[in-house]
Amino acid sequence: MNKTSSASDYKFEEGYEPHTNKLLKPVVLHYVKQVKAMKVLDIGCGGGSMSRDIAALGPTVVGIEPSESGVESARKRCPSGKFYCTGIYDNPDEVAETDFDLAVSTEVIEHVFYPRELPRYAYKKLKPGGLLVISTPYHGWLKNVAISVLGKWDSHHTLFWDGGHIKFWSRATLSKLLEEEGFDVVGFHGCGRAPYLWESMFVIGRKR
Repeated sequence: MNKTSSASDYKFEEGYEPHTNKLLKPVVLHYVKQVKAMKVLDIGCGGGSMSRDIAALGPTVVGIEPSESGVESARKRCPSGKFYCTGIYDNPDEVAETDFDLAVSTEVIEHVFYPRELPRYAYKKLKPGGLLVISTPYHGWLKNVAISVLGKWDSHHTLFWDGGHIKFWSRATLSKLLEEEGFDVVGFHGCGRAPYLWESMFVIGRKR
């Protein structure tokens, strides 16, 4: 699929650990344990921090990441995993493994020009009834008002971050996306800060 993305331009420095990893990890690991996942696909695995933490629980972890430096870092950080330098716009058959119990994508979809491709990719790789656990920065009425009152929209939109966030999701819009792409929404979690001012959120979809 010939679609443009800046993701392959992202450079992952040696030892870089996303600040969101500690915030998001408890929810991800909860679902790994809940479904007793044996095979997990990490979509947009970056430098492999979440893959490492998932693999520590025992599942086979496969990660996809279009950044070459990200894949190099992930292979060092999670040597038991298998990592492909590919992305959601590419052919899912490039990843030999299939029938995953769980697909995880943390803080990725806000960077994606064509966001439907992410749940579509997950749908093709998950087994029937498999879960997609997806996180993104939270947006809702109260948080949007707070950002406006504090005059923080310019910095919030990450205008001077090359790449950065190009999509801003609410619980309703992300749920709608998953439902339209073949998933039943079965869970929601807000992460960080006070309720409805959350830093990030998870929407959980089950493949129909």
